[in-house]
Amino acid sequence: MVTTKTADNALKSYYLDAVSEQLNIGVSPLLARIKKTTADVWGRDVRKVVRFGINGGIGAGTEDGALPTAGGNNYAQFVSTLKNLYGTIEISDKAIRASANNEGAFVNLLNAEMDGLVRSASFNFGRMLFGDGSGVVGTITAATGTFLTLDDISGVAEGMVVDVYSNDTLVAAGRTITLVEAAEKSVVLSGDEIEGAQGMKLVVQNSYKMELTGLKAIFARTGSLYGVNRGNNSWMLPQLVSSVGELTEQKLQYALDLVEERSGRAANFIVCSWGVRRALANALSKYKKIDGIELEGGYRAIAFNGIPVVADRFCPKGTLYLLNTDDFALHQLCDWQWLEGDDGKVLRQVPGKPVYTATLVKYAELMCTRPCGQGMMQAITEA
Repeated sequence: MVTTKTADNALKSYYLDAVSEQLNIGVSPLLARIKKTTADVWGRDVRKVVRFGINGGIGAGTEDGALPTAGGNNYAQFVSTLKNLYGTIEISDKAIRASANNEGAFVNLLNAEMDGLVRSASFNFGRMLFGDGSGVVGTITAATGTFLTLDDISGVAEGMVVDVYSNDTLVAAGRTITLVEAAEKSVVLSGDEIEGAQGMKLVVQNSYKMELTGLKAIFARTGSLYGVNRGNNSWMLPQLVSSVGELTEQKLQYALDLVEERSGRAANFIVCSWGVRRALANALSKYKKIDGIELEGGYRAIAFNGIPVVADRFCPKGTLYLLNTDDFALHQLCDWQWLEGDDGKVLRQVPGKPVYTATLVKYAELMCTRPCGQGMMQAITEA
């Protein structure tokens, strides 16, 4: 017979491993390529000592002259707070009782809930990889009632719950996106009209400035990253090729050479927008040079000189990143786990409601130890 106890046991013993694997590998080819580690996690922070530049104790001289003066390695410490990542499912008491004598129906119920959780979590974590940690999914450029036009809709979807911010001030909380109009780059929010909405930001619920440090933050040109000021440390700046225009094989090779020349190590992974990948495919097809390559997690991609080229929906338009994934790590306190109560249960009743919830949690932060070893091409003409 199906009970909340058997449901609890199923979530812990059967679903956890499968869901963890999907969220670690199935989110995107980029996340699948990045190593996950518990190293360098100290309490609530990630603290990573990184080396930059070269050892200065090298030189030449005469047979009886002075030896080179010893010069130690250059070190800096990266510090960043672990981000709290959550995913919650909800099952009504009625649904559990309705399937009490039908294990097949109950399995289907749990499968549907877990599939929804994985799809939602995959969407949001994939988006975080390209973000700046702010949780902002769009800025309102025009508003007519609850019909809002955004600067970008790649990070929104029907059913997403968002908060509305004006600068750093919370204006409206817990609004659900009920409609997304891709062609008009607009959305409809639940609830009342928001006065003076133009210029305000949509932020994933309760997530303002609390998400992973994504590529947008890593590729910023000013301010600090992981507690180190970029202005005083040029090695903290990735390589940038701007105003590319038409993408050619020669331009891409130039950018790859620039990364290797400036950092001493070559990029091993390319990620771009859909339109940029089409433009690259067009350029390569002129010479019949399109090769395929298989990646971790069963993904397939085209390749440029043996380097996989992957398109991602969250990559900004007209943008191509040249990354060395060996420099990235997702530092985590632990892998995905169910949030347990004092009694060890993961499925708990919501106070005052006939529903039960279970929450997956992961405490992690994305860190790049060699920002100068990464590159970006901007303003590429998409196909």
